[in-house]
Amino acid sequence: MQQVDFTTTYHFESYLLHKKLIFNHQKSPLSRARQRQRVMEELRPRKANSSPLTPLGFLKRAATVYGDCTSVIYNTTTYTWSQTHRRCLQLASSLSSLGIKRGHVVSVIAPNIPAMYELHFAVPMSGAILNSINTRLDARTISVLLRHSESKLVFVDHLASSLILQALSLFPPNTQRPQLVLITDDDDGGEALSSSSSSSTVDFCCTYESLVEKGDPEFKWDEDQLSEWDPMILNYTSGTTSSPKGVVHCHRGIFFVTVTSIVDWGVPKQPVFLWTLPMFHANGWCFPWGMAAMGATNICLRKFDGPIIFDLIKKHGVTHMCGAPVVLNMLTNSPNNEKLQNPVHILTAGAPPPAAVLFRTESLGFVVSHGYGLTETAGLVVSCAWKRNWNRLPASERARLKSRQGVKTVGMTEVDVVDAESGVSVKRDGLTLGEVVLRGGAVMLGYFKDPEGTSKCMKENGWFYTGDVGVMHPDGYLEIKDRSKDVIISGGENLSSVELESVLYTHPAINEAAVVARPDEFWGETPCAFVSFKERLKSKPSEKEIMEFCRAKLPHYMVPKTVVFKDELPKTSTGKIQKFVLRDIAKAMGSSRVSRM
Repeated sequence: MQQVDFTTTYHFESYLLHKKLIFNHQKSPLSRARQRQRVMEELRPRKANSSPLTPLGFLKRAATVYGDCTSVIYNTTTYTWSQTHRRCLQLASSLSSLGIKRGHVVSVIAPNIPAMYELHFAVPMSGAILNSINTRLDARTISVLLRHSESKLVFVDHLASSLILQALSLFPPNTQRPQLVLITDDDDGGEALSSSSSSSTVDFCCTYESLVEKGDPEFKWDEDQLSEWDPMILNYTSGTTSSPKGVVHCHRGIFFVTVTSIVDWGVPKQPVFLWTLPMFHANGWCFPWGMAAMGATNICLRKFDGPIIFDLIKKHGVTHMCGAPVVLNMLTNSPNNEKLQNPVHILTAGAPPPAAVLFRTESLGFVVSHGYGLTETAGLVVSCAWKRNWNRLPASERARLKSRQGVKTVGMTEVDVVDAESGVSVKRDGLTLGEVVLRGGAVMLGYFKDPEGTSKCMKENGWFYTGDVGVMHPDGYLEIKDRSKDVIISGGENLSSVELESVLYTHPAINEAAVVARPDEFWGETPCAFVSFKERLKSKPSEKEIMEFCRAKLPHYMVPKTVVFKDELPKTSTGKIQKFVLRDIAKAMGSSRVSRM
């Protein structure tokens, strides 16, 4: 046996370790496995390492790091991050005085104003679930949503006061109504004054600012009792279909989407963010929490158009903004659309953006990023991750590549396109259509009070079926081709309405375009294009000229057989064209007259 020097403590300890290793080596393989198992079992989740994931902590950090920096700007109102943090704590404290408890639903109907931003933190801090209602819905729909969600409290912007009172009047007799809190707006000039004088305040239990003022700024929201799986958000789908569903997200899912989004978009510290995306649209794709994480300056505004956006970009030095493709189209058609002095990063999603619109937007100096998500994923979970070598390509080719939805973000587990019946992945050839499926931490808990609807889209095979039709390109990039219900089947051929729309958007006179199916006795159905023209046109093209334009760029069978001219296409409040409305119009038109052309 090898002699061991015992002259130092180090050598003695080495000798003992050497003997222990020999002893362990002589044990049976089964006993060694059991020992390893016991060692690993000791490494378990503990309170110190298993705090629930929630984006609410971003606000406290912002108050610490960026406390004296501007958090919110709205007209002449300005807050710092310390003030925003304090106001949210006070509001969360006051909610309990109104009887709001953990698990209750608190709704809000308001545009992008400071109160709307603060409610994204204050309501979940109280333990309640935030339900942001689309401000452009009618009273009947709002009444249905309030009853379905069982809202206990509704924060109402002063300009929506008559709308909400009408919605409550539609409640059946003996149905419990939610309490109402009025959000006044002294910073909105004459419009606010005229509205306040015409609305009755007796129906409201208090005002928003009174709740903030009487709340406890030292309020300790119950982090210890929070589970990251607790419901945090209830959002109703946008209305591109006729039957909105209540989508429920937990703290964990919102945390995933928030962190993933700011990483994927490459948001730097302290950006200047212009709120052109409605916060009620999937909670502004989770950027209310994301902007707190980065200590941003949030520029709030009630309503906007192209000139207002360009003016605010100059005034505040805006660096980032979001919006549906309709916002990009608005910017390119704005009368004051001069090339930007400094680049502005704009993230677009919500509908596949035509390459022509992307090209025109970037020519103004905007840096466009493109992603894909649904209400059911709380934000963007697929993005067109840009490759440096693509910068060497011609502008038109860059725009074509950027119009694709892309690859999964780092927070998602997997994205695929599968055959809807077999569930098998389609060929990665950029041609074979299939249904887009997702899985990962961003996917919703499920549809509120709709277990059947939940099980239909969240299947036992572990995938969430989106209902979107797409292709997978050889390089692994996803491209959305249509909603499953929007695919046009003409003479046995599947036609992508998105592909037709992309061609129509390249026409210099067309402002908006949407293609739906029109019944046809011979072909079953044919493409019917609805278009609106740009303003200040000297002459407008005819239906025949639009068809000839498409025929030069598309296979004959894909050319629209009908073209309908509209002053403006019907849209949801988030800028999505309501194709179900256009389908009803096309259906009422009857069979195509030129079906055999």
